[in-house]
Formats: sequence, structure tokens, C-alpha cells
Amino acid sequence: MNTAQHRLQRTGGGFASAQRDSAPNAGFNPSASPRQLPRPPLKPADLPVYDFKQHTRAAATVHVVPKPIILVEGILIFVEPKLRNLCSMKLFVDTDQDICFIRRLQRDVTERGRTVDSVINQYMKTVRPSFIEFVEPTKRFADVIIPEGGHNTVAAEMVISRLKALLPD
Repeated sequence: MNTAQHRLQRTGGGFASAQRDSAPNAGFNPSASPRQLPRPPLKPADLPVYDFKQHTRAAATVHVVPKPIILVEGILIFVEPKLRNLCSMKLFVDTDQDICFIRRLQRDVTERGRTVDSVINQYMKTVRPSFIEFVEPTKRFADVIIPEGGHNTVAAEMVISRLKALLPD
């Protein structure tokens, strides 16, 4: 298995798990291998949980049951046309890249036990280039682009209103 295939098989976004190699996200390419798409649960399901410290699937799962509205999140959700076409509403939460980097640095150091240097190196070598090449272009598939994330109360109210309209009476 090449590095790009390995990256696709990470648990996040419904991909199967694989052993991590020595360079996190090295050579990442979301179109490098076939993907098994997550399906909207039509019956209860146990979804895998990814352990970011061990870089593999955890033994634990999260039990989900069908609901009128299913929220699917992930940075590569809009890459796959079949998955995009399943969505009634597609949102892209757009945050300035300096804020994204600071959040990643804080999270990876405090929650994942990484060093500052390893986070910076990974960000510069793979995260930023992969975002520019694969994630940023998928904005065009969003129905709504939300700047400033959760701080955008107008957008939040609009999304809540639309979700309420999608709920059955």
C-alpha cells in the first residue's frame, strides 16, 4: 500500500483504518485509491472511532440511530460526488488559515502529545499544501460558505432556520 492509499484508509470520514507510517499525512491524495463511502444509516450502526494518539482505530465505537437530519462533517466531504449528492444542504465553514494553524498547534500539543516542531513540520509539509490542493477547491460545491465559523451568528441562525424547515411536521 502506498502512502496516499494509507491516508485514505484512515477512519475519519468513514474510511477504513490502517497502520500509520512515520510521516503523518505524507503524500496525501484523496483520489489515490477507491473509497468506501459512508452511507446514511438506515438502521442503527456502530461507527468507528479514530485514536489520534495511536494513529489507528480505537476499540470503541459510537452507536448512531436514524434521525430526520444527519450531520456529516469532514474536510473532504465534498471531494466525492456521490457523497455530495446525498446532501440536502452543503455548508463550508471557512476559517482564516492562521487561526486554523493556531488551533491545530494547541490541540496537537495538548491533546495528542505532539511537539511544537512536529506540528509545524507536518503543517508546512502536508497539511497546508493538501488543504490548498484538495480542500479549498471544494468550496465551490457548498450551498453556503460560512466565514468566521461559529462566530457568525447570522449564518448560524440561517442554518438553524433551514434545518428546522427540513424537519418533518
